[in-house]
Amino acid sequence: MTSESILSLISEISGMVWGIPTIVLLVGTGLWLTIKLNLFQFRKLGYSLYLALVKRKEHSDQPGDITHFQALMTALSATVGTGNIAGVATAIAVGGPGALFWMWITGLVGMITKYSEALLAVKYREKDKLGNMSGGPMYYISKGLGWKWLGSLFAIFAAIAAFGIGNTVQSNSVAHALSTTFGIEEWITAVVLVIATGAVILGGIKSIGSVTGFLVPIMIVFYIGGALLILLMNISAIPEAFAVIFKQAFTPTAGTGGFLGATVMLTIRMGVARGVFSNESGLGSSPIAAAAAQTKDPVTQAMVSMTQTFIDTIIVCTLTGLVIVISGNWTSDITGAELTSSAFTEGMGSIAGEYIVSIGLTLFAYSTLLGWSYYGEKSIEYLAGEKAIKPYRLIFVLFVGVGAVSQLDIVWGIADIFNGLMAFPNLIALLALTPVIVNETKKYLESENK
Repeated sequence: MTSESILSLISEISGMVWGIPTIVLLVGTGLWLTIKLNLFQFRKLGYSLYLALVKRKEHSDQPGDITHFQALMTALSATVGTGNIAGVATAIAVGGPGALFWMWITGLVGMITKYSEALLAVKYREKDKLGNMSGGPMYYISKGLGWKWLGSLFAIFAAIAAFGIGNTVQSNSVAHALSTTFGIEEWITAVVLVIATGAVILGGIKSIGSVTGFLVPIMIVFYIGGALLILLMNISAIPEAFAVIFKQAFTPTAGTGGFLGATVMLTIRMGVARGVFSNESGLGSSPIAAAAAQTKDPVTQAMVSMTQTFIDTIIVCTLTGLVIVISGNWTSDITGAELTSSAFTEGMGSIAGEYIVSIGLTLFAYSTLLGWSYYGEKSIEYLAGEKAIKPYRLIFVLFVGVGAVSQLDIVWGIADIFNGLMAFPNLIALLALTPVIVNETKKYLESENK
Protein backbone atom coordinates (compact mmCIF):
# COMPACT_ATOMS: atom_id res chain seq x y z
CA MET A 1 0.00 0.00 0.00
CA THR A 2 1.17 3.52 -0.71
CA SER A 3 1.45 6.10 2.04
CA GLU A 4 -1.52 7.94 0.52
CA SER A 5 -3.73 4.84 0.66
CA ILE A 6 -2.62 4.10 4.23
CA LEU A 7 -3.46 7.66 5.25
CA SER A 8 -6.84 7.36 3.56
CA LEU A 9 -7.59 4.11 5.41
CA ILE A 10 -6.49 5.56 8.75
CA SER A 11 -8.62 8.66 8.14
CA GLU A 12 -11.63 6.45 7.40
CA ILE A 13 -11.13 4.41 10.59
CA SER A 14 -10.62 7.59 12.62
CA GLY A 15 -13.86 8.96 11.21
CA MET A 16 -15.65 5.81 12.39
CA VAL A 17 -14.08 5.92 15.87
CA TRP A 18 -14.93 9.61 16.28
CA GLY A 19 -18.27 9.29 14.50
CA ILE A 20 -21.80 10.08 15.65
CA PRO A 21 -22.13 6.99 17.96
CA THR A 22 -19.03 8.03 19.91
CA ILE A 23 -20.19 11.64 20.17
CA VAL A 24 -23.64 10.53 21.37
CA LEU A 25 -22.07 8.18 23.93
CA LEU A 26 -19.67 10.81 25.26
CA VAL A 27 -22.21 13.61 25.56
CA GLY A 28 -24.98 11.20 26.58
CA THR A 29 -22.91 9.82 29.45
CA GLY A 30 -22.24 13.36 30.66
CA LEU A 31 -25.94 14.24 30.48
CA TRP A 32 -26.89 11.01 32.28
CA LEU A 33 -24.45 11.73 35.12
CA THR A 34 -25.59 15.37 35.25
CA ILE A 35 -29.17 14.21 35.81
CA LYS A 36 -28.29 11.46 38.30
CA LEU A 37 -26.15 13.86 40.34
CA ASN A 38 -28.66 16.73 40.20
CA LEU A 39 -26.49 19.24 38.30
CA PHE A 40 -23.64 18.70 40.77
CA GLN A 41 -21.00 20.29 38.51
CA PHE A 42 -22.92 23.58 38.43
CA ARG A 43 -23.92 23.59 42.10
CA LYS A 44 -20.39 22.88 43.29
CA LEU A 45 -18.26 24.60 40.64
CA GLY A 46 -17.48 27.64 42.81
CA TYR A 47 -16.41 25.54 45.79
CA SER A 48 -14.45 23.19 43.53
CA LEU A 49 -12.47 26.11 42.11
CA TYR A 50 -11.86 27.32 45.66
CA LEU A 51 -10.53 23.88 46.66
CA ALA A 52 -8.33 23.66 43.58
CA LEU A 53 -6.88 27.16 43.32
CA VAL A 54 -7.34 28.96 46.65
CA LYS A 55 -7.45 26.54 49.55
CA ARG A 56 -4.88 24.10 48.15
CA LYS A 57 -4.52 22.43 51.53
CA GLU A 58 -1.63 19.99 51.83
CA HIS A 59 -2.48 16.42 52.90
CA SER A 60 0.93 14.86 53.37
CA ASP A 61 -0.46 12.75 56.23
CA GLN A 62 -3.01 11.09 53.93
CA PRO A 63 -2.44 8.24 51.44
CA GLY A 64 -1.17 9.32 48.03
CA ASP A 65 1.95 10.51 46.23
CA ILE A 66 1.26 14.16 45.33
CA THR A 67 -1.00 16.99 46.54
CA HIS A 68 -4.49 17.80 45.20
CA PHE A 69 -3.02 20.76 43.34
CA GLN A 70 -0.16 18.78 41.82
CA ALA A 71 -2.59 16.07 40.69
CA LEU A 72 -4.73 18.76 39.03
CA MET A 73 -1.70 20.39 37.39
CA THR A 74 -0.43 17.00 36.15
CA ALA A 75 -3.83 16.32 34.57
CA LEU A 76 -3.95 19.86 33.15
CA SER A 77 -0.44 19.43 31.78
CA ALA A 78 -1.71 16.55 29.67
CA THR A 79 -4.90 18.27 28.47
CA VAL A 80 -3.89 21.91 28.00
CA GLY A 81 -1.91 21.30 24.85
CA THR A 82 -2.16 21.32 21.10
CA GLY A 83 -5.93 20.83 21.41
CA ASN A 84 -6.26 24.33 22.87
CA ILE A 85 -4.28 25.93 20.04
CA ALA A 86 -4.52 23.66 16.99
CA GLY A 87 -7.69 21.78 17.98
CA VAL A 88 -9.88 24.86 18.47
CA ALA A 89 -8.61 26.32 15.20
CA THR A 90 -9.35 23.09 13.31
CA ALA A 91 -12.87 22.91 14.76
CA ILE A 92 -13.64 26.47 13.62
CA ALA A 93 -11.85 26.14 10.26
CA VAL A 94 -13.88 23.03 9.38
CA GLY A 95 -17.16 23.53 11.27
CA GLY A 96 -17.36 27.31 11.45
CA PRO A 97 -17.57 29.55 14.55
CA GLY A 98 -20.62 27.61 15.81
CA ALA A 99 -18.28 24.71 16.63
CA LEU A 100 -17.08 26.72 19.63
CA PHE A 101 -20.60 26.58 21.12
CA TRP A 102 -20.59 22.79 20.92
CA MET A 103 -17.14 22.74 22.53
CA TRP A 104 -18.74 24.61 25.45
CA ILE A 105 -21.53 22.03 25.69
CA THR A 106 -18.94 19.27 25.70
CA GLY A 107 -17.05 21.08 28.47
CA LEU A 108 -20.12 21.70 30.63
CA VAL A 109 -21.29 18.07 30.60
CA GLY A 110 -17.68 16.90 30.54
CA MET A 111 -17.09 18.40 33.99
CA ILE A 112 -19.34 15.79 35.61
CA THR A 113 -17.76 13.04 33.54
CA LYS A 114 -14.34 14.15 34.77
CA TYR A 115 -15.68 14.30 38.34
CA SER A 116 -17.01 10.74 38.10
CA GLU A 117 -13.79 9.36 36.61
CA ALA A 118 -11.68 10.90 39.37
CA LEU A 119 -14.04 9.71 42.11
CA LEU A 120 -13.81 6.11 40.91
CA ALA A 121 -10.05 6.39 40.39
CA VAL A 122 -9.45 7.34 44.03
CA LYS A 123 -12.00 4.85 45.40
CA TYR A 124 -10.55 1.84 43.58
CA ARG A 125 -6.85 2.76 43.56
CA GLU A 126 -4.23 0.51 45.14
CA LYS A 127 -0.61 0.75 46.27
CA ASP A 128 1.95 -1.01 44.07
CA LYS A 129 5.02 -2.94 45.23
CA LEU A 130 7.11 0.23 45.02
CA GLY A 131 4.82 1.99 47.48
CA ASN A 132 3.22 4.27 44.87
CA MET A 133 -0.48 4.68 44.14
CA SER A 134 -1.92 3.13 41.00
CA GLY A 135 -5.39 3.89 39.71
CA GLY A 136 -7.52 4.84 36.77
CA PRO A 137 -10.07 3.15 34.50
CA MET A 138 -8.18 -0.15 34.30
CA TYR A 139 -8.47 -0.46 38.09
CA TYR A 140 -12.08 0.63 38.55
CA ILE A 141 -13.09 -1.55 35.62
CA SER A 142 -11.35 -4.64 36.97
CA LYS A 143 -12.12 -4.05 40.68
CA GLY A 144 -15.47 -2.30 40.43
CA LEU A 145 -16.97 -4.42 37.65
CA GLY A 146 -14.80 -7.53 37.86
CA TRP A 147 -14.02 -7.27 34.14
CA LYS A 148 -10.25 -7.54 34.10
CA TRP A 149 -10.19 -8.17 30.34
CA LEU A 150 -11.87 -4.81 29.70
CA GLY A 151 -9.47 -3.08 32.09
CA SER A 152 -6.56 -4.61 30.17
CA LEU A 153 -8.08 -3.45 26.89
CA PHE A 154 -8.24 0.12 28.18
CA ALA A 155 -4.61 -0.11 29.37
CA ILE A 156 -3.50 -1.29 25.92
CA PHE A 157 -5.30 1.58 24.20
CA ALA A 158 -3.86 4.10 26.68
CA ALA A 159 -0.31 2.75 26.38
CA ILE A 160 -0.39 3.06 22.58
CA ALA A 161 -2.00 6.51 22.74
CA ALA A 162 0.74 7.64 25.15
CA PHE A 163 3.39 7.13 22.47
CA GLY A 164 1.26 8.90 19.87
CA ILE A 165 -0.93 11.72 21.13
CA GLY A 166 1.10 12.02 24.34
CA ASN A 167 4.59 11.81 22.89
CA THR A 168 5.69 11.94 19.26
CA VAL A 169 2.98 14.29 18.00
CA GLN A 170 3.74 16.69 20.85
CA SER A 171 7.50 16.80 20.28
CA ASN A 172 6.83 17.14 16.55
CA SER A 173 4.57 20.14 17.21
CA VAL A 174 7.28 21.78 19.32
CA ALA A 175 9.97 21.19 16.69
CA HIS A 176 7.76 22.57 13.91
CA ALA A 177 6.74 25.66 15.92
CA LEU A 178 10.30 26.54 16.93
CA SER A 179 11.61 25.92 13.41
CA THR A 180 8.92 28.08 11.80
CA THR A 181 9.08 30.99 14.27
CA PHE A 182 12.68 31.05 15.45
CA GLY A 183 14.55 29.04 12.79
CA ILE A 184 15.73 26.41 15.31
CA GLU A 185 16.64 23.14 13.58
CA GLU A 186 14.52 20.10 14.48
CA TRP A 187 17.47 18.01 15.70
CA ILE A 188 18.40 20.69 18.25
CA THR A 189 14.83 20.71 19.58
CA ALA A 190 14.92 16.91 19.69
CA VAL A 191 18.07 16.85 21.85
CA VAL A 192 16.79 19.52 24.25
CA LEU A 193 13.39 17.84 24.61
CA VAL A 194 14.93 14.43 25.28
CA ILE A 195 17.11 15.86 28.05
CA ALA A 196 14.32 18.03 29.52
CA THR A 197 11.75 15.22 29.46
CA GLY A 198 14.11 12.55 30.75
CA ALA A 199 15.28 14.73 33.63
CA VAL A 200 11.70 14.94 34.89
CA ILE A 201 9.98 11.63 34.14
CA LEU A 202 12.84 9.42 35.30
CA GLY A 203 12.06 10.74 38.79
CA GLY A 204 8.49 9.42 38.69
CA ILE A 205 5.19 11.07 39.64
CA LYS A 206 6.62 13.15 42.50
CA SER A 207 9.08 14.76 40.10
CA ILE A 208 6.38 15.21 37.45
CA GLY A 209 3.99 16.70 40.01
CA SER A 210 6.56 19.19 41.25
CA VAL A 211 7.45 20.39 37.75
CA THR A 212 3.88 20.60 36.46
CA GLY A 213 2.78 22.33 39.66
CA PHE A 214 5.29 25.07 38.83
CA LEU A 215 5.12 25.12 35.01
CA VAL A 216 1.42 24.73 34.21
CA PRO A 217 0.11 27.84 36.04
CA ILE A 218 2.82 29.95 34.39
CA MET A 219 2.12 28.70 30.86
CA ILE A 220 -1.65 29.08 31.21
CA VAL A 221 -1.38 32.62 32.59
CA PHE A 222 1.10 33.50 29.82
CA TYR A 223 -1.23 32.29 27.06
CA ILE A 224 -4.41 33.65 28.66
CA GLY A 225 -2.72 37.01 29.16
CA GLY A 226 -1.91 37.28 25.45
CA ALA A 227 -5.45 36.30 24.44
CA LEU A 228 -7.06 38.72 26.90
CA LEU A 229 -4.85 41.56 25.66
CA ILE A 230 -6.08 40.97 22.10
CA LEU A 231 -9.70 40.82 23.24
CA LEU A 232 -9.34 44.06 25.20
CA MET A 233 -7.82 45.72 22.14
CA ASN A 234 -10.85 44.55 20.14
CA ILE A 235 -13.50 44.73 22.87
CA SER A 236 -16.13 46.28 20.62
CA ALA A 237 -16.03 43.19 18.36
CA ILE A 238 -16.74 40.70 21.15
CA PRO A 239 -20.57 40.97 21.17
CA GLU A 240 -20.70 40.34 17.42
CA ALA A 241 -18.36 37.37 17.80
CA PHE A 242 -20.69 35.78 20.36
CA ALA A 243 -23.67 36.48 18.11
CA VAL A 244 -21.97 34.70 15.19
CA ILE A 245 -21.03 31.74 17.40
CA PHE A 246 -24.57 31.24 18.73
CA LYS A 247 -26.22 31.76 15.35
CA GLN A 248 -23.97 29.38 13.45
CA ALA A 249 -24.24 26.71 16.13
CA PHE A 250 -27.80 26.03 14.93
CA THR A 251 -27.77 27.13 11.30
CA PRO A 252 -25.57 26.04 8.36
CA THR A 253 -22.48 28.19 7.88
CA ALA A 254 -22.24 29.59 4.37
CA GLY A 255 -19.02 29.35 2.42
CA THR A 256 -16.94 32.52 2.30
CA GLY A 257 -13.36 33.21 1.31
CA GLY A 258 -11.41 29.97 1.70
CA PHE A 259 -14.10 28.50 4.00
CA LEU A 260 -16.21 25.96 2.11
CA GLY A 261 -19.22 26.08 4.40
CA ALA A 262 -20.51 23.62 7.00
CA THR A 263 -23.74 21.81 7.83
CA VAL A 264 -25.09 21.94 11.38
CA MET A 265 -24.14 18.28 11.86
CA LEU A 266 -20.54 18.96 10.79
CA THR A 267 -20.43 21.94 13.15
CA ILE A 268 -21.65 19.78 16.06
CA ARG A 269 -19.29 16.94 15.22
CA MET A 270 -16.22 19.18 15.00
CA GLY A 271 -17.10 21.04 18.19
CA VAL A 272 -17.68 17.89 20.24
CA ALA A 273 -14.75 15.92 18.79
CA ARG A 274 -12.23 18.74 19.25
CA GLY A 275 -13.71 19.59 22.65
CA VAL A 276 -13.17 16.04 23.87
CA PHE A 277 -9.71 16.00 22.26
CA SER A 278 -8.88 19.11 24.26
CA ASN A 279 -10.27 18.28 27.73
CA GLU A 280 -10.22 14.45 27.47
CA SER A 281 -13.40 14.13 29.56
CA GLY A 282 -14.66 10.58 29.13
CA LEU A 283 -11.44 9.23 27.65
CA GLY A 284 -10.20 8.02 31.03
CA SER A 285 -6.68 9.48 30.94
CA SER A 286 -6.72 12.15 33.66
CA PRO A 287 -8.18 9.97 36.47
CA ILE A 288 -4.84 8.14 36.38
CA ALA A 289 -3.28 11.33 37.79
CA ALA A 290 -6.17 11.91 40.21
CA ALA A 291 -5.51 8.49 41.76
CA ALA A 292 -2.09 9.70 42.93
CA ALA A 293 -3.51 12.56 45.04
CA GLN A 294 -3.01 12.63 48.80
CA THR A 295 -6.54 12.19 50.08
CA LYS A 296 -8.87 9.82 51.92
CA ASP A 297 -11.98 11.28 50.32
CA PRO A 298 -12.72 10.41 46.66
CA VAL A 299 -15.25 13.25 46.31
CA THR A 300 -12.85 16.02 47.36
CA GLN A 301 -10.29 15.08 44.72
CA ALA A 302 -13.08 14.54 42.19
CA MET A 303 -14.28 18.12 42.69
CA VAL A 304 -10.74 19.40 42.20
CA SER A 305 -10.38 17.27 39.07
CA MET A 306 -13.56 18.53 37.43
CA THR A 307 -12.17 22.08 37.42
CA GLN A 308 -9.65 20.80 34.88
CA THR A 309 -12.34 20.63 32.19
CA PHE A 310 -13.66 24.07 33.14
CA ILE A 311 -10.20 25.66 32.92
CA ASP A 312 -9.25 23.83 29.73
CA THR A 313 -12.41 24.23 27.65
CA ILE A 314 -14.54 27.00 29.13
CA ILE A 315 -11.59 29.34 29.69
CA VAL A 316 -8.58 28.53 27.49
CA CYS A 317 -10.45 27.18 24.43
CA THR A 318 -12.97 30.03 24.60
CA LEU A 319 -10.24 32.66 24.54
CA THR A 320 -8.53 30.97 21.59
CA GLY A 321 -11.82 30.68 19.73
CA LEU A 322 -12.82 34.31 20.31
CA VAL A 323 -9.46 35.57 19.04
CA ILE A 324 -9.87 33.47 15.88
CA VAL A 325 -13.47 34.55 15.24
CA ILE A 326 -12.72 38.25 15.85
CA SER A 327 -9.72 38.13 13.50
CA GLY A 328 -11.90 36.89 10.64
CA ASN A 329 -9.05 34.61 9.53
CA TRP A 330 -11.21 31.51 9.97
CA THR A 331 -12.58 32.22 6.48
CA SER A 332 -9.12 31.71 4.96
CA ASP A 333 -7.76 28.38 3.74
CA ILE A 334 -5.45 27.78 6.73
CA THR A 335 -6.16 25.67 9.79
CA GLY A 336 -4.59 24.26 12.95
CA ALA A 337 -1.86 26.11 14.85
CA GLU A 338 -1.14 28.23 11.75
CA LEU A 339 -4.66 29.68 11.93
CA THR A 340 -4.32 30.47 15.64
CA SER A 341 -0.93 32.07 15.02
CA SER A 342 -2.30 34.25 12.22
CA ALA A 343 -5.26 35.30 14.40
CA PHE A 344 -2.99 36.32 17.28
CA THR A 345 -0.70 38.18 14.90
CA GLU A 346 -3.71 39.94 13.35
CA GLY A 347 -5.02 40.86 16.80
CA MET A 348 -1.77 42.33 18.08
CA GLY A 349 -0.75 43.88 14.79
CA SER A 350 2.79 42.58 15.17
CA ILE A 351 4.90 39.46 15.25
CA ALA A 352 4.35 39.31 19.04
CA GLY A 353 1.18 37.29 18.41
CA GLU A 354 3.13 34.63 16.55
CA TYR A 355 5.65 34.46 19.40
CA ILE A 356 2.87 33.99 21.98
CA VAL A 357 1.38 31.09 20.03
CA SER A 358 4.74 29.41 19.34
CA ILE A 359 5.98 29.75 22.92
CA GLY A 360 2.57 28.74 24.26
CA LEU A 361 2.46 25.70 21.98
CA THR A 362 5.98 24.73 23.07
CA LEU A 363 5.12 24.93 26.77
CA PHE A 364 1.74 23.21 26.29
CA ALA A 365 3.24 20.35 24.27
CA TYR A 366 6.17 19.84 26.66
CA SER A 367 3.84 19.68 29.65
CA THR A 368 1.68 17.18 27.75
CA LEU A 369 4.73 14.97 27.35
CA LEU A 370 5.13 14.92 31.14
CA GLY A 371 1.49 14.18 31.93
CA TRP A 372 1.06 11.48 29.32
CA SER A 373 4.33 9.81 30.25
CA TYR A 374 2.71 9.01 33.61
CA TYR A 375 -0.51 7.78 32.01
CA GLY A 376 1.42 5.44 29.77
CA GLU A 377 3.63 4.30 32.65
CA LYS A 378 0.66 3.29 34.80
CA SER A 379 -0.95 1.51 31.86
CA ILE A 380 2.23 -0.46 31.17
CA GLU A 381 2.61 -1.23 34.88
CA TYR A 382 -0.96 -2.59 34.97
CA LEU A 383 -0.20 -4.87 32.01
CA ALA A 384 3.36 -5.98 32.78
CA GLY A 385 4.07 -5.12 36.43
CA GLU A 386 6.52 -2.79 38.19
CA LYS A 387 9.54 -4.28 36.40
CA ALA A 388 8.39 -2.63 33.17
CA ILE A 389 8.46 0.94 34.54
CA LYS A 390 12.13 1.83 34.04
CA PRO A 391 12.40 0.36 30.51
CA TYR A 392 9.18 2.17 29.59
CA ARG A 393 10.53 5.52 30.78
CA LEU A 394 13.71 5.14 28.74
CA ILE A 395 11.79 4.14 25.60
CA PHE A 396 9.34 7.00 26.08
CA VAL A 397 12.21 9.50 26.25
CA LEU A 398 13.76 8.01 23.09
CA PHE A 399 10.49 8.42 21.18
CA VAL A 400 10.39 12.10 22.16
CA GLY A 401 13.50 12.62 20.04
CA VAL A 402 12.19 10.47 17.19
CA GLY A 403 8.96 12.44 17.04
CA ALA A 404 10.73 15.78 16.82
CA VAL A 405 12.61 14.88 13.63
CA SER A 406 10.02 12.69 11.84
CA GLN A 407 7.10 13.14 9.46
CA LEU A 408 4.10 12.01 11.47
CA ASP A 409 1.02 12.15 9.24
CA ILE A 410 0.32 8.45 9.76
CA VAL A 411 1.20 8.59 13.48
CA TRP A 412 -1.22 11.50 13.98
CA GLY A 413 -4.02 9.41 12.50
CA ILE A 414 -3.21 6.28 14.52
CA ALA A 415 -2.90 8.35 17.71
CA ASP A 416 -6.31 9.87 17.09
CA ILE A 417 -7.83 6.40 16.69
CA PHE A 418 -6.44 4.97 19.93
CA ASN A 419 -7.23 8.17 21.80
CA GLY A 420 -10.85 7.66 20.82
CA LEU A 421 -10.84 3.91 21.54
CA MET A 422 -9.94 4.63 25.17
CA ALA A 423 -13.38 6.14 25.64
CA PHE A 424 -15.41 2.96 25.11
CA PRO A 425 -14.19 0.84 28.07
CA ASN A 426 -14.17 3.92 30.29
CA LEU A 427 -17.71 5.06 29.43
CA ILE A 428 -19.05 1.53 29.89
CA ALA A 429 -17.56 1.57 33.40
CA LEU A 430 -18.95 5.02 34.22
CA LEU A 431 -22.46 3.96 33.20
CA ALA A 432 -22.27 0.62 35.03
CA LEU A 433 -20.79 2.19 38.18
CA THR A 434 -23.17 5.16 38.30
CA PRO A 435 -24.78 3.84 41.55
CA VAL A 436 -21.34 3.90 43.20
CA ILE A 437 -20.72 7.47 42.02
CA VAL A 438 -24.15 8.60 43.26
CA ASN A 439 -23.73 6.85 46.62
CA GLU A 440 -20.26 8.32 47.30
CA THR A 441 -21.50 11.80 46.38
CA LYS A 442 -24.56 11.43 48.59
CA LYS A 443 -22.43 10.37 51.57
CA TYR A 444 -20.18 13.38 51.07
CA LEU A 445 -23.08 15.83 50.85
CA GLU A 446 -24.71 14.35 53.96
CA SER A 447 -21.48 14.64 55.97
CA GLU A 448 -21.04 18.21 54.69
CA ASN A 449 -24.49 19.18 55.94
CA LYS A 450 -24.00 17.78 59.45
